[in-house]
Amino acid sequence: MTTSKRSVHRDTGDPAPEQREVPADTPTGLDLEKVIAVQVRKLRLASGLSVGDMATRVGISKAMLSKIENAQTSCSLSTLARLAAGLDVPVTSLFRGADTARDAVFVEAGRGAEIVGRGTRVGHHYELLGSLRGQNKRLEPVLVTLTDASEVFPLFQHPGTELLYMLEGEMVYGHGESEYRMRPGDSLLLDGEGLHGPNELVTLPIRFLAVTAYPDNHQG
Repeated sequence: MTTSKRSVHRDTGDPAPEQREVPADTPTGLDLEKVIAVQVRKLRLASGLSVGDMATRVGISKAMLSKIENAQTSCSLSTLARLAAGLDVPVTSLFRGADTARDAVFVEAGRGAEIVGRGTRVGHHYELLGSLRGQNKRLEPVLVTLTDASEVFPLFQHPGTELLYMLEGEMVYGHGESEYRMRPGDSLLLDGEGLHGPNELVTLPIRFLAVTAYPDNHQG
């Protein structure tokens, strides 16, 4: 088995970490004036326009544009339309970040919902670490604890992608025709359609995090 290092962002088109970071003072979305202020200023700077140039293009005073960019006034619908036209973007771009409240699930240590699976009967414990609603439900994080050195191991197969991250103990984990010896700190990213599961429990107890990302059309 060979391993290689490569960028996980350049080939997939996914944003690199620095592209996902936002300034600490970015509004949460509950203050509409602040959201509009941030978007107008960001789009103006990206267009290389000064406050004066932008105000002239839009047809409002420089003072008014300054107030908008500092969240000191509320924009009328007509002003928003003129700003969007001047920046050559859809009006909806000015509201980016002004979303409704986003779900989050907090689970205290040891309080996750217990999942009864095929491995439960052979000393395997599965603890669900939270579940969101709607389209975000496709992500399933489970804390797996193995305490029984049974020679009978369940195999798993499912749509989507699964990430295993080893926390404690040592095991040999199988995926298809391959085997991986996993120790604390090791991770394994696998295609869930391939048969997978522990082949050998080397050092007990074993604990690892299993995060499954199901496809968008998955019916859980």
